[in-house]
Amino acid sequence: MTTDLDQLRTDLLGSIEAAAGLDAVEAVRVQALGKQGVVTGLLKTLGGMSPEARQVEGPRIHALREAVTEALAARKAGLEKAALDARLASETIDMTLPVDGVPAGSVHPVSQVMDELAEIFADLGFAVATGPEIEDDWHNFTALNIPETHPARAMHDTFYFPREEDGSQKYLLRTHTSPVQIRTMVQDKPPIRIIAPGRVYRSDSDATHTPMFHQIEGLVIDKGITLGHLKWTLETFLKAFFERDDIVLRLRPSYFPFTEPSAEVDVGFTWQNGKRVIGGDPRKSDNGGWMEVLGSGMVHRKVIESCGLDPNEWQGFAFGTGVDRLAMLKYGMDDLRAFFDGDLRWLRHYGFSALDIPTLSGGVGA
Repeated sequence: MTTDLDQLRTDLLGSIEAAAGLDAVEAVRVQALGKQGVVTGLLKTLGGMSPEARQVEGPRIHALREAVTEALAARKAGLEKAALDARLASETIDMTLPVDGVPAGSVHPVSQVMDELAEIFADLGFAVATGPEIEDDWHNFTALNIPETHPARAMHDTFYFPREEDGSQKYLLRTHTSPVQIRTMVQDKPPIRIIAPGRVYRSDSDATHTPMFHQIEGLVIDKGITLGHLKWTLETFLKAFFERDDIVLRLRPSYFPFTEPSAEVDVGFTWQNGKRVIGGDPRKSDNGGWMEVLGSGMVHRKVIESCGLDPNEWQGFAFGTGVDRLAMLKYGMDDLRAFFDGDLRWLRHYGFSALDIPTLSGGVGA
């Protein structure tokens, strides 16, 4: 039996090694380990052996089965790898040819501008922060120095949830992304540099206002922050976004409850072919003017205190603008309502390819 097993082992391993293809490997497997295979037959003889013979021959037969199984697996893997290598060597793909079946959809201008803004502010060291769209009164108003009787709440008329039993107004759809700033200042330790993009809600509806729109706000909290830091940040951001170096800013004194001092930010524009084009200095030409693009200011002391920080130690600035409005200015759209109509003709005209990745070096102009 011992001599026969050694010879059988040699013959089976030789057949496996000589197998020229996967079909030949499978044929050897069936011959050796199939139901009627020679190794399977040997395993069946163990039951009729004496205990002494089984103790001697059993390990040898099992070792034969393991050796054949391992050899089959190795030979199969080798043949499959050789077939794959041959296929890779013979098949090529011409990456310069047009791709068939490109998706017909497009990236909405709002999503595209959101990506552009995130790219720009990431290069300036800002992180992206988000928060809930259903807010409570404290985060949306009170912590931002807008108490219940403050007249500024009239400018934030929004969609309110039913009042509590005690008559208090607990929940509402947020009117700005400023609550994200509050949540960040409460949860994180300064220094803080964030932008807060997202959907906001107010009960307006006309060519330049919709009940739901998109906003992005920025916040910096650190030591020694001044208006100079704010102006540089806004100027750098607007130059990168509009992809022009001749951007000129004008800061006009204004009022916001959550900043002091506050400023509306105007950007210079020129008339070209009957259209306003952002860029140029209106002070040096009669063919231009100023356009308001965002609001800004130094974070109010009361807002810093509301978040548990010491305003004598920490200062900061904040700014906010409408994403939809920025998209309109950059890409020449004249009606905000079209953003939400779902008109495929409009989306095909103003939409972006999914492969349009915003970069500061390459630009993202359509």
